[in-house]
Amino acid sequence: MFATGVECSYPTLGGGRWRMDEMAACDHYRHWRKDLELVRRLGIRYLRYGPPLHLTNPHRGRYDWDFLDEVAAEMRRLGIVPIMDLCHFGLPNWLENFQNPETPQALADYARAFARRYDWVRFYTPVNEMYVCAKLSALLGLWNEQAHDEHAFVTAVRHLAKANVLMMRAIATERPDAIFVNSESGEFFQSCCPDPKLCKIADFENQRRFLALDLLYAHPVREDMRDYLYEHGMPPEEYAWFMRQDVGKRAILGVDYYEWNEKLVDSEGHVQALGELFGWHVIVEQYYRRYQRPMMHTETNCLDAREAPRWLWRQWHNVQLMRRSGVPIVGFTWYSLTDQVDWDIALREPLGNVNPVGLFDLNRDPRPVGQAYRYLISLFSAEMRDTPPIEAVIDHCQRSDARRRHA
Repeated sequence: MFATGVECSYPTLGGGRWRMDEMAACDHYRHWRKDLELVRRLGIRYLRYGPPLHLTNPHRGRYDWDFLDEVAAEMRRLGIVPIMDLCHFGLPNWLENFQNPETPQALADYARAFARRYDWVRFYTPVNEMYVCAKLSALLGLWNEQAHDEHAFVTAVRHLAKANVLMMRAIATERPDAIFVNSESGEFFQSCCPDPKLCKIADFENQRRFLALDLLYAHPVREDMRDYLYEHGMPPEEYAWFMRQDVGKRAILGVDYYEWNEKLVDSEGHVQALGELFGWHVIVEQYYRRYQRPMMHTETNCLDAREAPRWLWRQWHNVQLMRRSGVPIVGFTWYSLTDQVDWDIALREPLGNVNPVGLFDLNRDPRPVGQAYRYLISLFSAEMRDTPPIEAVIDHCQRSDARRRHA
């Protein structure tokens, strides 16, 4: 699957007083028809697309489908296959933030209503980047609840993971052959030196990055991290509930990668971006070994538009390396279709900075990376057509995982 995406983040800021809506900032609501045409112009069929949850589900049990009905109809007309991203870094005003215990069931209700209305949609990302959402909302204090403590982080992880489980169940009830693309930021932490204290920090962060996915995929959490969950508010019976779930059978694990995903723990114990040292293929192998799911490169871009074509090819070569090593890779994504606004400051305030990361600029004119991606797709599309269908890859991973569990 060669894909791109329409950036759709919508976190609240200022204690919930206002919202950073990237679809509005990037003028997608006005140019959505043109944006869909641009997708097809590049030869892309698959589109990560996040309907604005805060507008589509404005009140409890009430849905406004008007905008999405038009968009969905045009997608079908153009032959675009959407990967519907149902919760992307924010909630409707009536749910407030990810500390709200009503969040999981409310999102499951939304997912069920969505799947019932758009019964032709097969690919879903129920919750985007659970770890990043919890970290930026509840640990770093940038979005939504804007908290700065471990208890709030664990609460957000619990609610996001439970929402993901319940949403996958709800969608599968309406569409049993649904395929889930569970996207997460692929991160890696390493110590600057062999100081045991610094190594311990890196080890803790490397385990913490997995927590939400461990809960989603019922992967046993390491004992010290399980104690961390319990210490910060997770009841043992809730952990046991997660370990009984089995929603990952029809899941693809998407691992996102940017030039700051690799982190260095410095001599003061502070974490800072390291740049691309190991690369996507090294990091994604850690996720594959842990979860044994089909993999997808679900997000990447480059803040320097001049360097973007080279970054595109480097990421594609990472995908090729993984495929040749036997890891089942089913897709690649340049994210996003157009430039983004204030993405370089993690949407923490409305400065209006245009970040030239898109395949097209905000005038909808092509960037060099857009032309490079079109060329890449033309070169490799025939090779990709010869790969096993996604259903076969999912079935193979299920059998391999079952053998591993019973070995």
